[in-house]
Amino acid sequence: MTQRPVFLSLVLGSTFLIAFGCNSKPAPPTVDNATTDEAAPTFSLAWSEYPSWSVFGVADELGLIDGNAGVQGPIEKEFGVDIELKEAGYDTCLNIFGSGDCDAVCITNMDALIVGESRRGIAVLPTSTSNGADACLVSELVEDIEALKSHKVYGLQGTVSEYCFARCLELAGFNEADFEFTNQDPAIAAQNMQQNSESHQAIMVWNPFVLQTLSDRTDVRVLFDSSQIPGEIVDMVVVGTDSMEKPKADAFVKAVAATFYAVNEELDNPDRGDEVLVALGKKFSNLGLEDMKEVVQQTVFYKSPEEAK
Repeated sequence: MTQRPVFLSLVLGSTFLIAFGCNSKPAPPTVDNATTDEAAPTFSLAWSEYPSWSVFGVADELGLIDGNAGVQGPIEKEFGVDIELKEAGYDTCLNIFGSGDCDAVCITNMDALIVGESRRGIAVLPTSTSNGADACLVSELVEDIEALKSHKVYGLQGTVSEYCFARCLELAGFNEADFEFTNQDPAIAAQNMQQNSESHQAIMVWNPFVLQTLSDRTDVRVLFDSSQIPGEIVDMVVVGTDSMEKPKADAFVKAVAATFYAVNEELDNPDRGDEVLVALGKKFSNLGLEDMKEVVQQTVFYKSPEEAK
């Protein structure tokens, strides 16, 4: 499962700009993707499986772009660039970006701060924000936040889960130091709760673990979640400042934005929106249509340039 680690100390190494809202609406792919403009520069985008980042993999499947180096889809042709997609685990994507082995990366706003220590970046496109996708789940033994002090809360330390945990406690008037946040992989934490482990009365995880756990145990409920901190956990595309110095880098960024918005238009298409949502689900723990409808309520996409701004 994709991990979304963050570091709670801020590193002043990245520049953050919401730079491009592209109004271009490419036509459905009818051109021959087997040909390419040899003069078109190639830019690479590293992405991992997460709802608004899987959009780029789906765009490749829909034929809006061609993720292979040296081959262009219609959006790439429109902007005169070649986009190479590099799919990997989240941690690997961050390492690829930090080492300069890709031009752009799908990353959370918080992680972009720490990655900036090794490579400066510019945030060019917000893709989504967590609106309930990160949640503290508790059993019936935990009546309220005060009662949570008596139980270990299992979750991955140094991640957006821990950030959300700390912020929600703060908003409720509690001190994070009074609670025991215990480091554990979210998949293991969720599995233990799903199997009714006596030790796991509280976990802090993200989707799909939230949905899976609530589905498996009707006695488990959400104590608090990221909907209480709207706009704080933001998923985005960041481009290296060095890559922005390359010829046609601005066209690459506009092509990435156009690709993202084109898939969002397909999601809103009444004739094929469900089909595209299922395609996204296949790249996000193989979730089906109904689960994905809930996922995109809890991970709210910035579907237009206006929403991005």
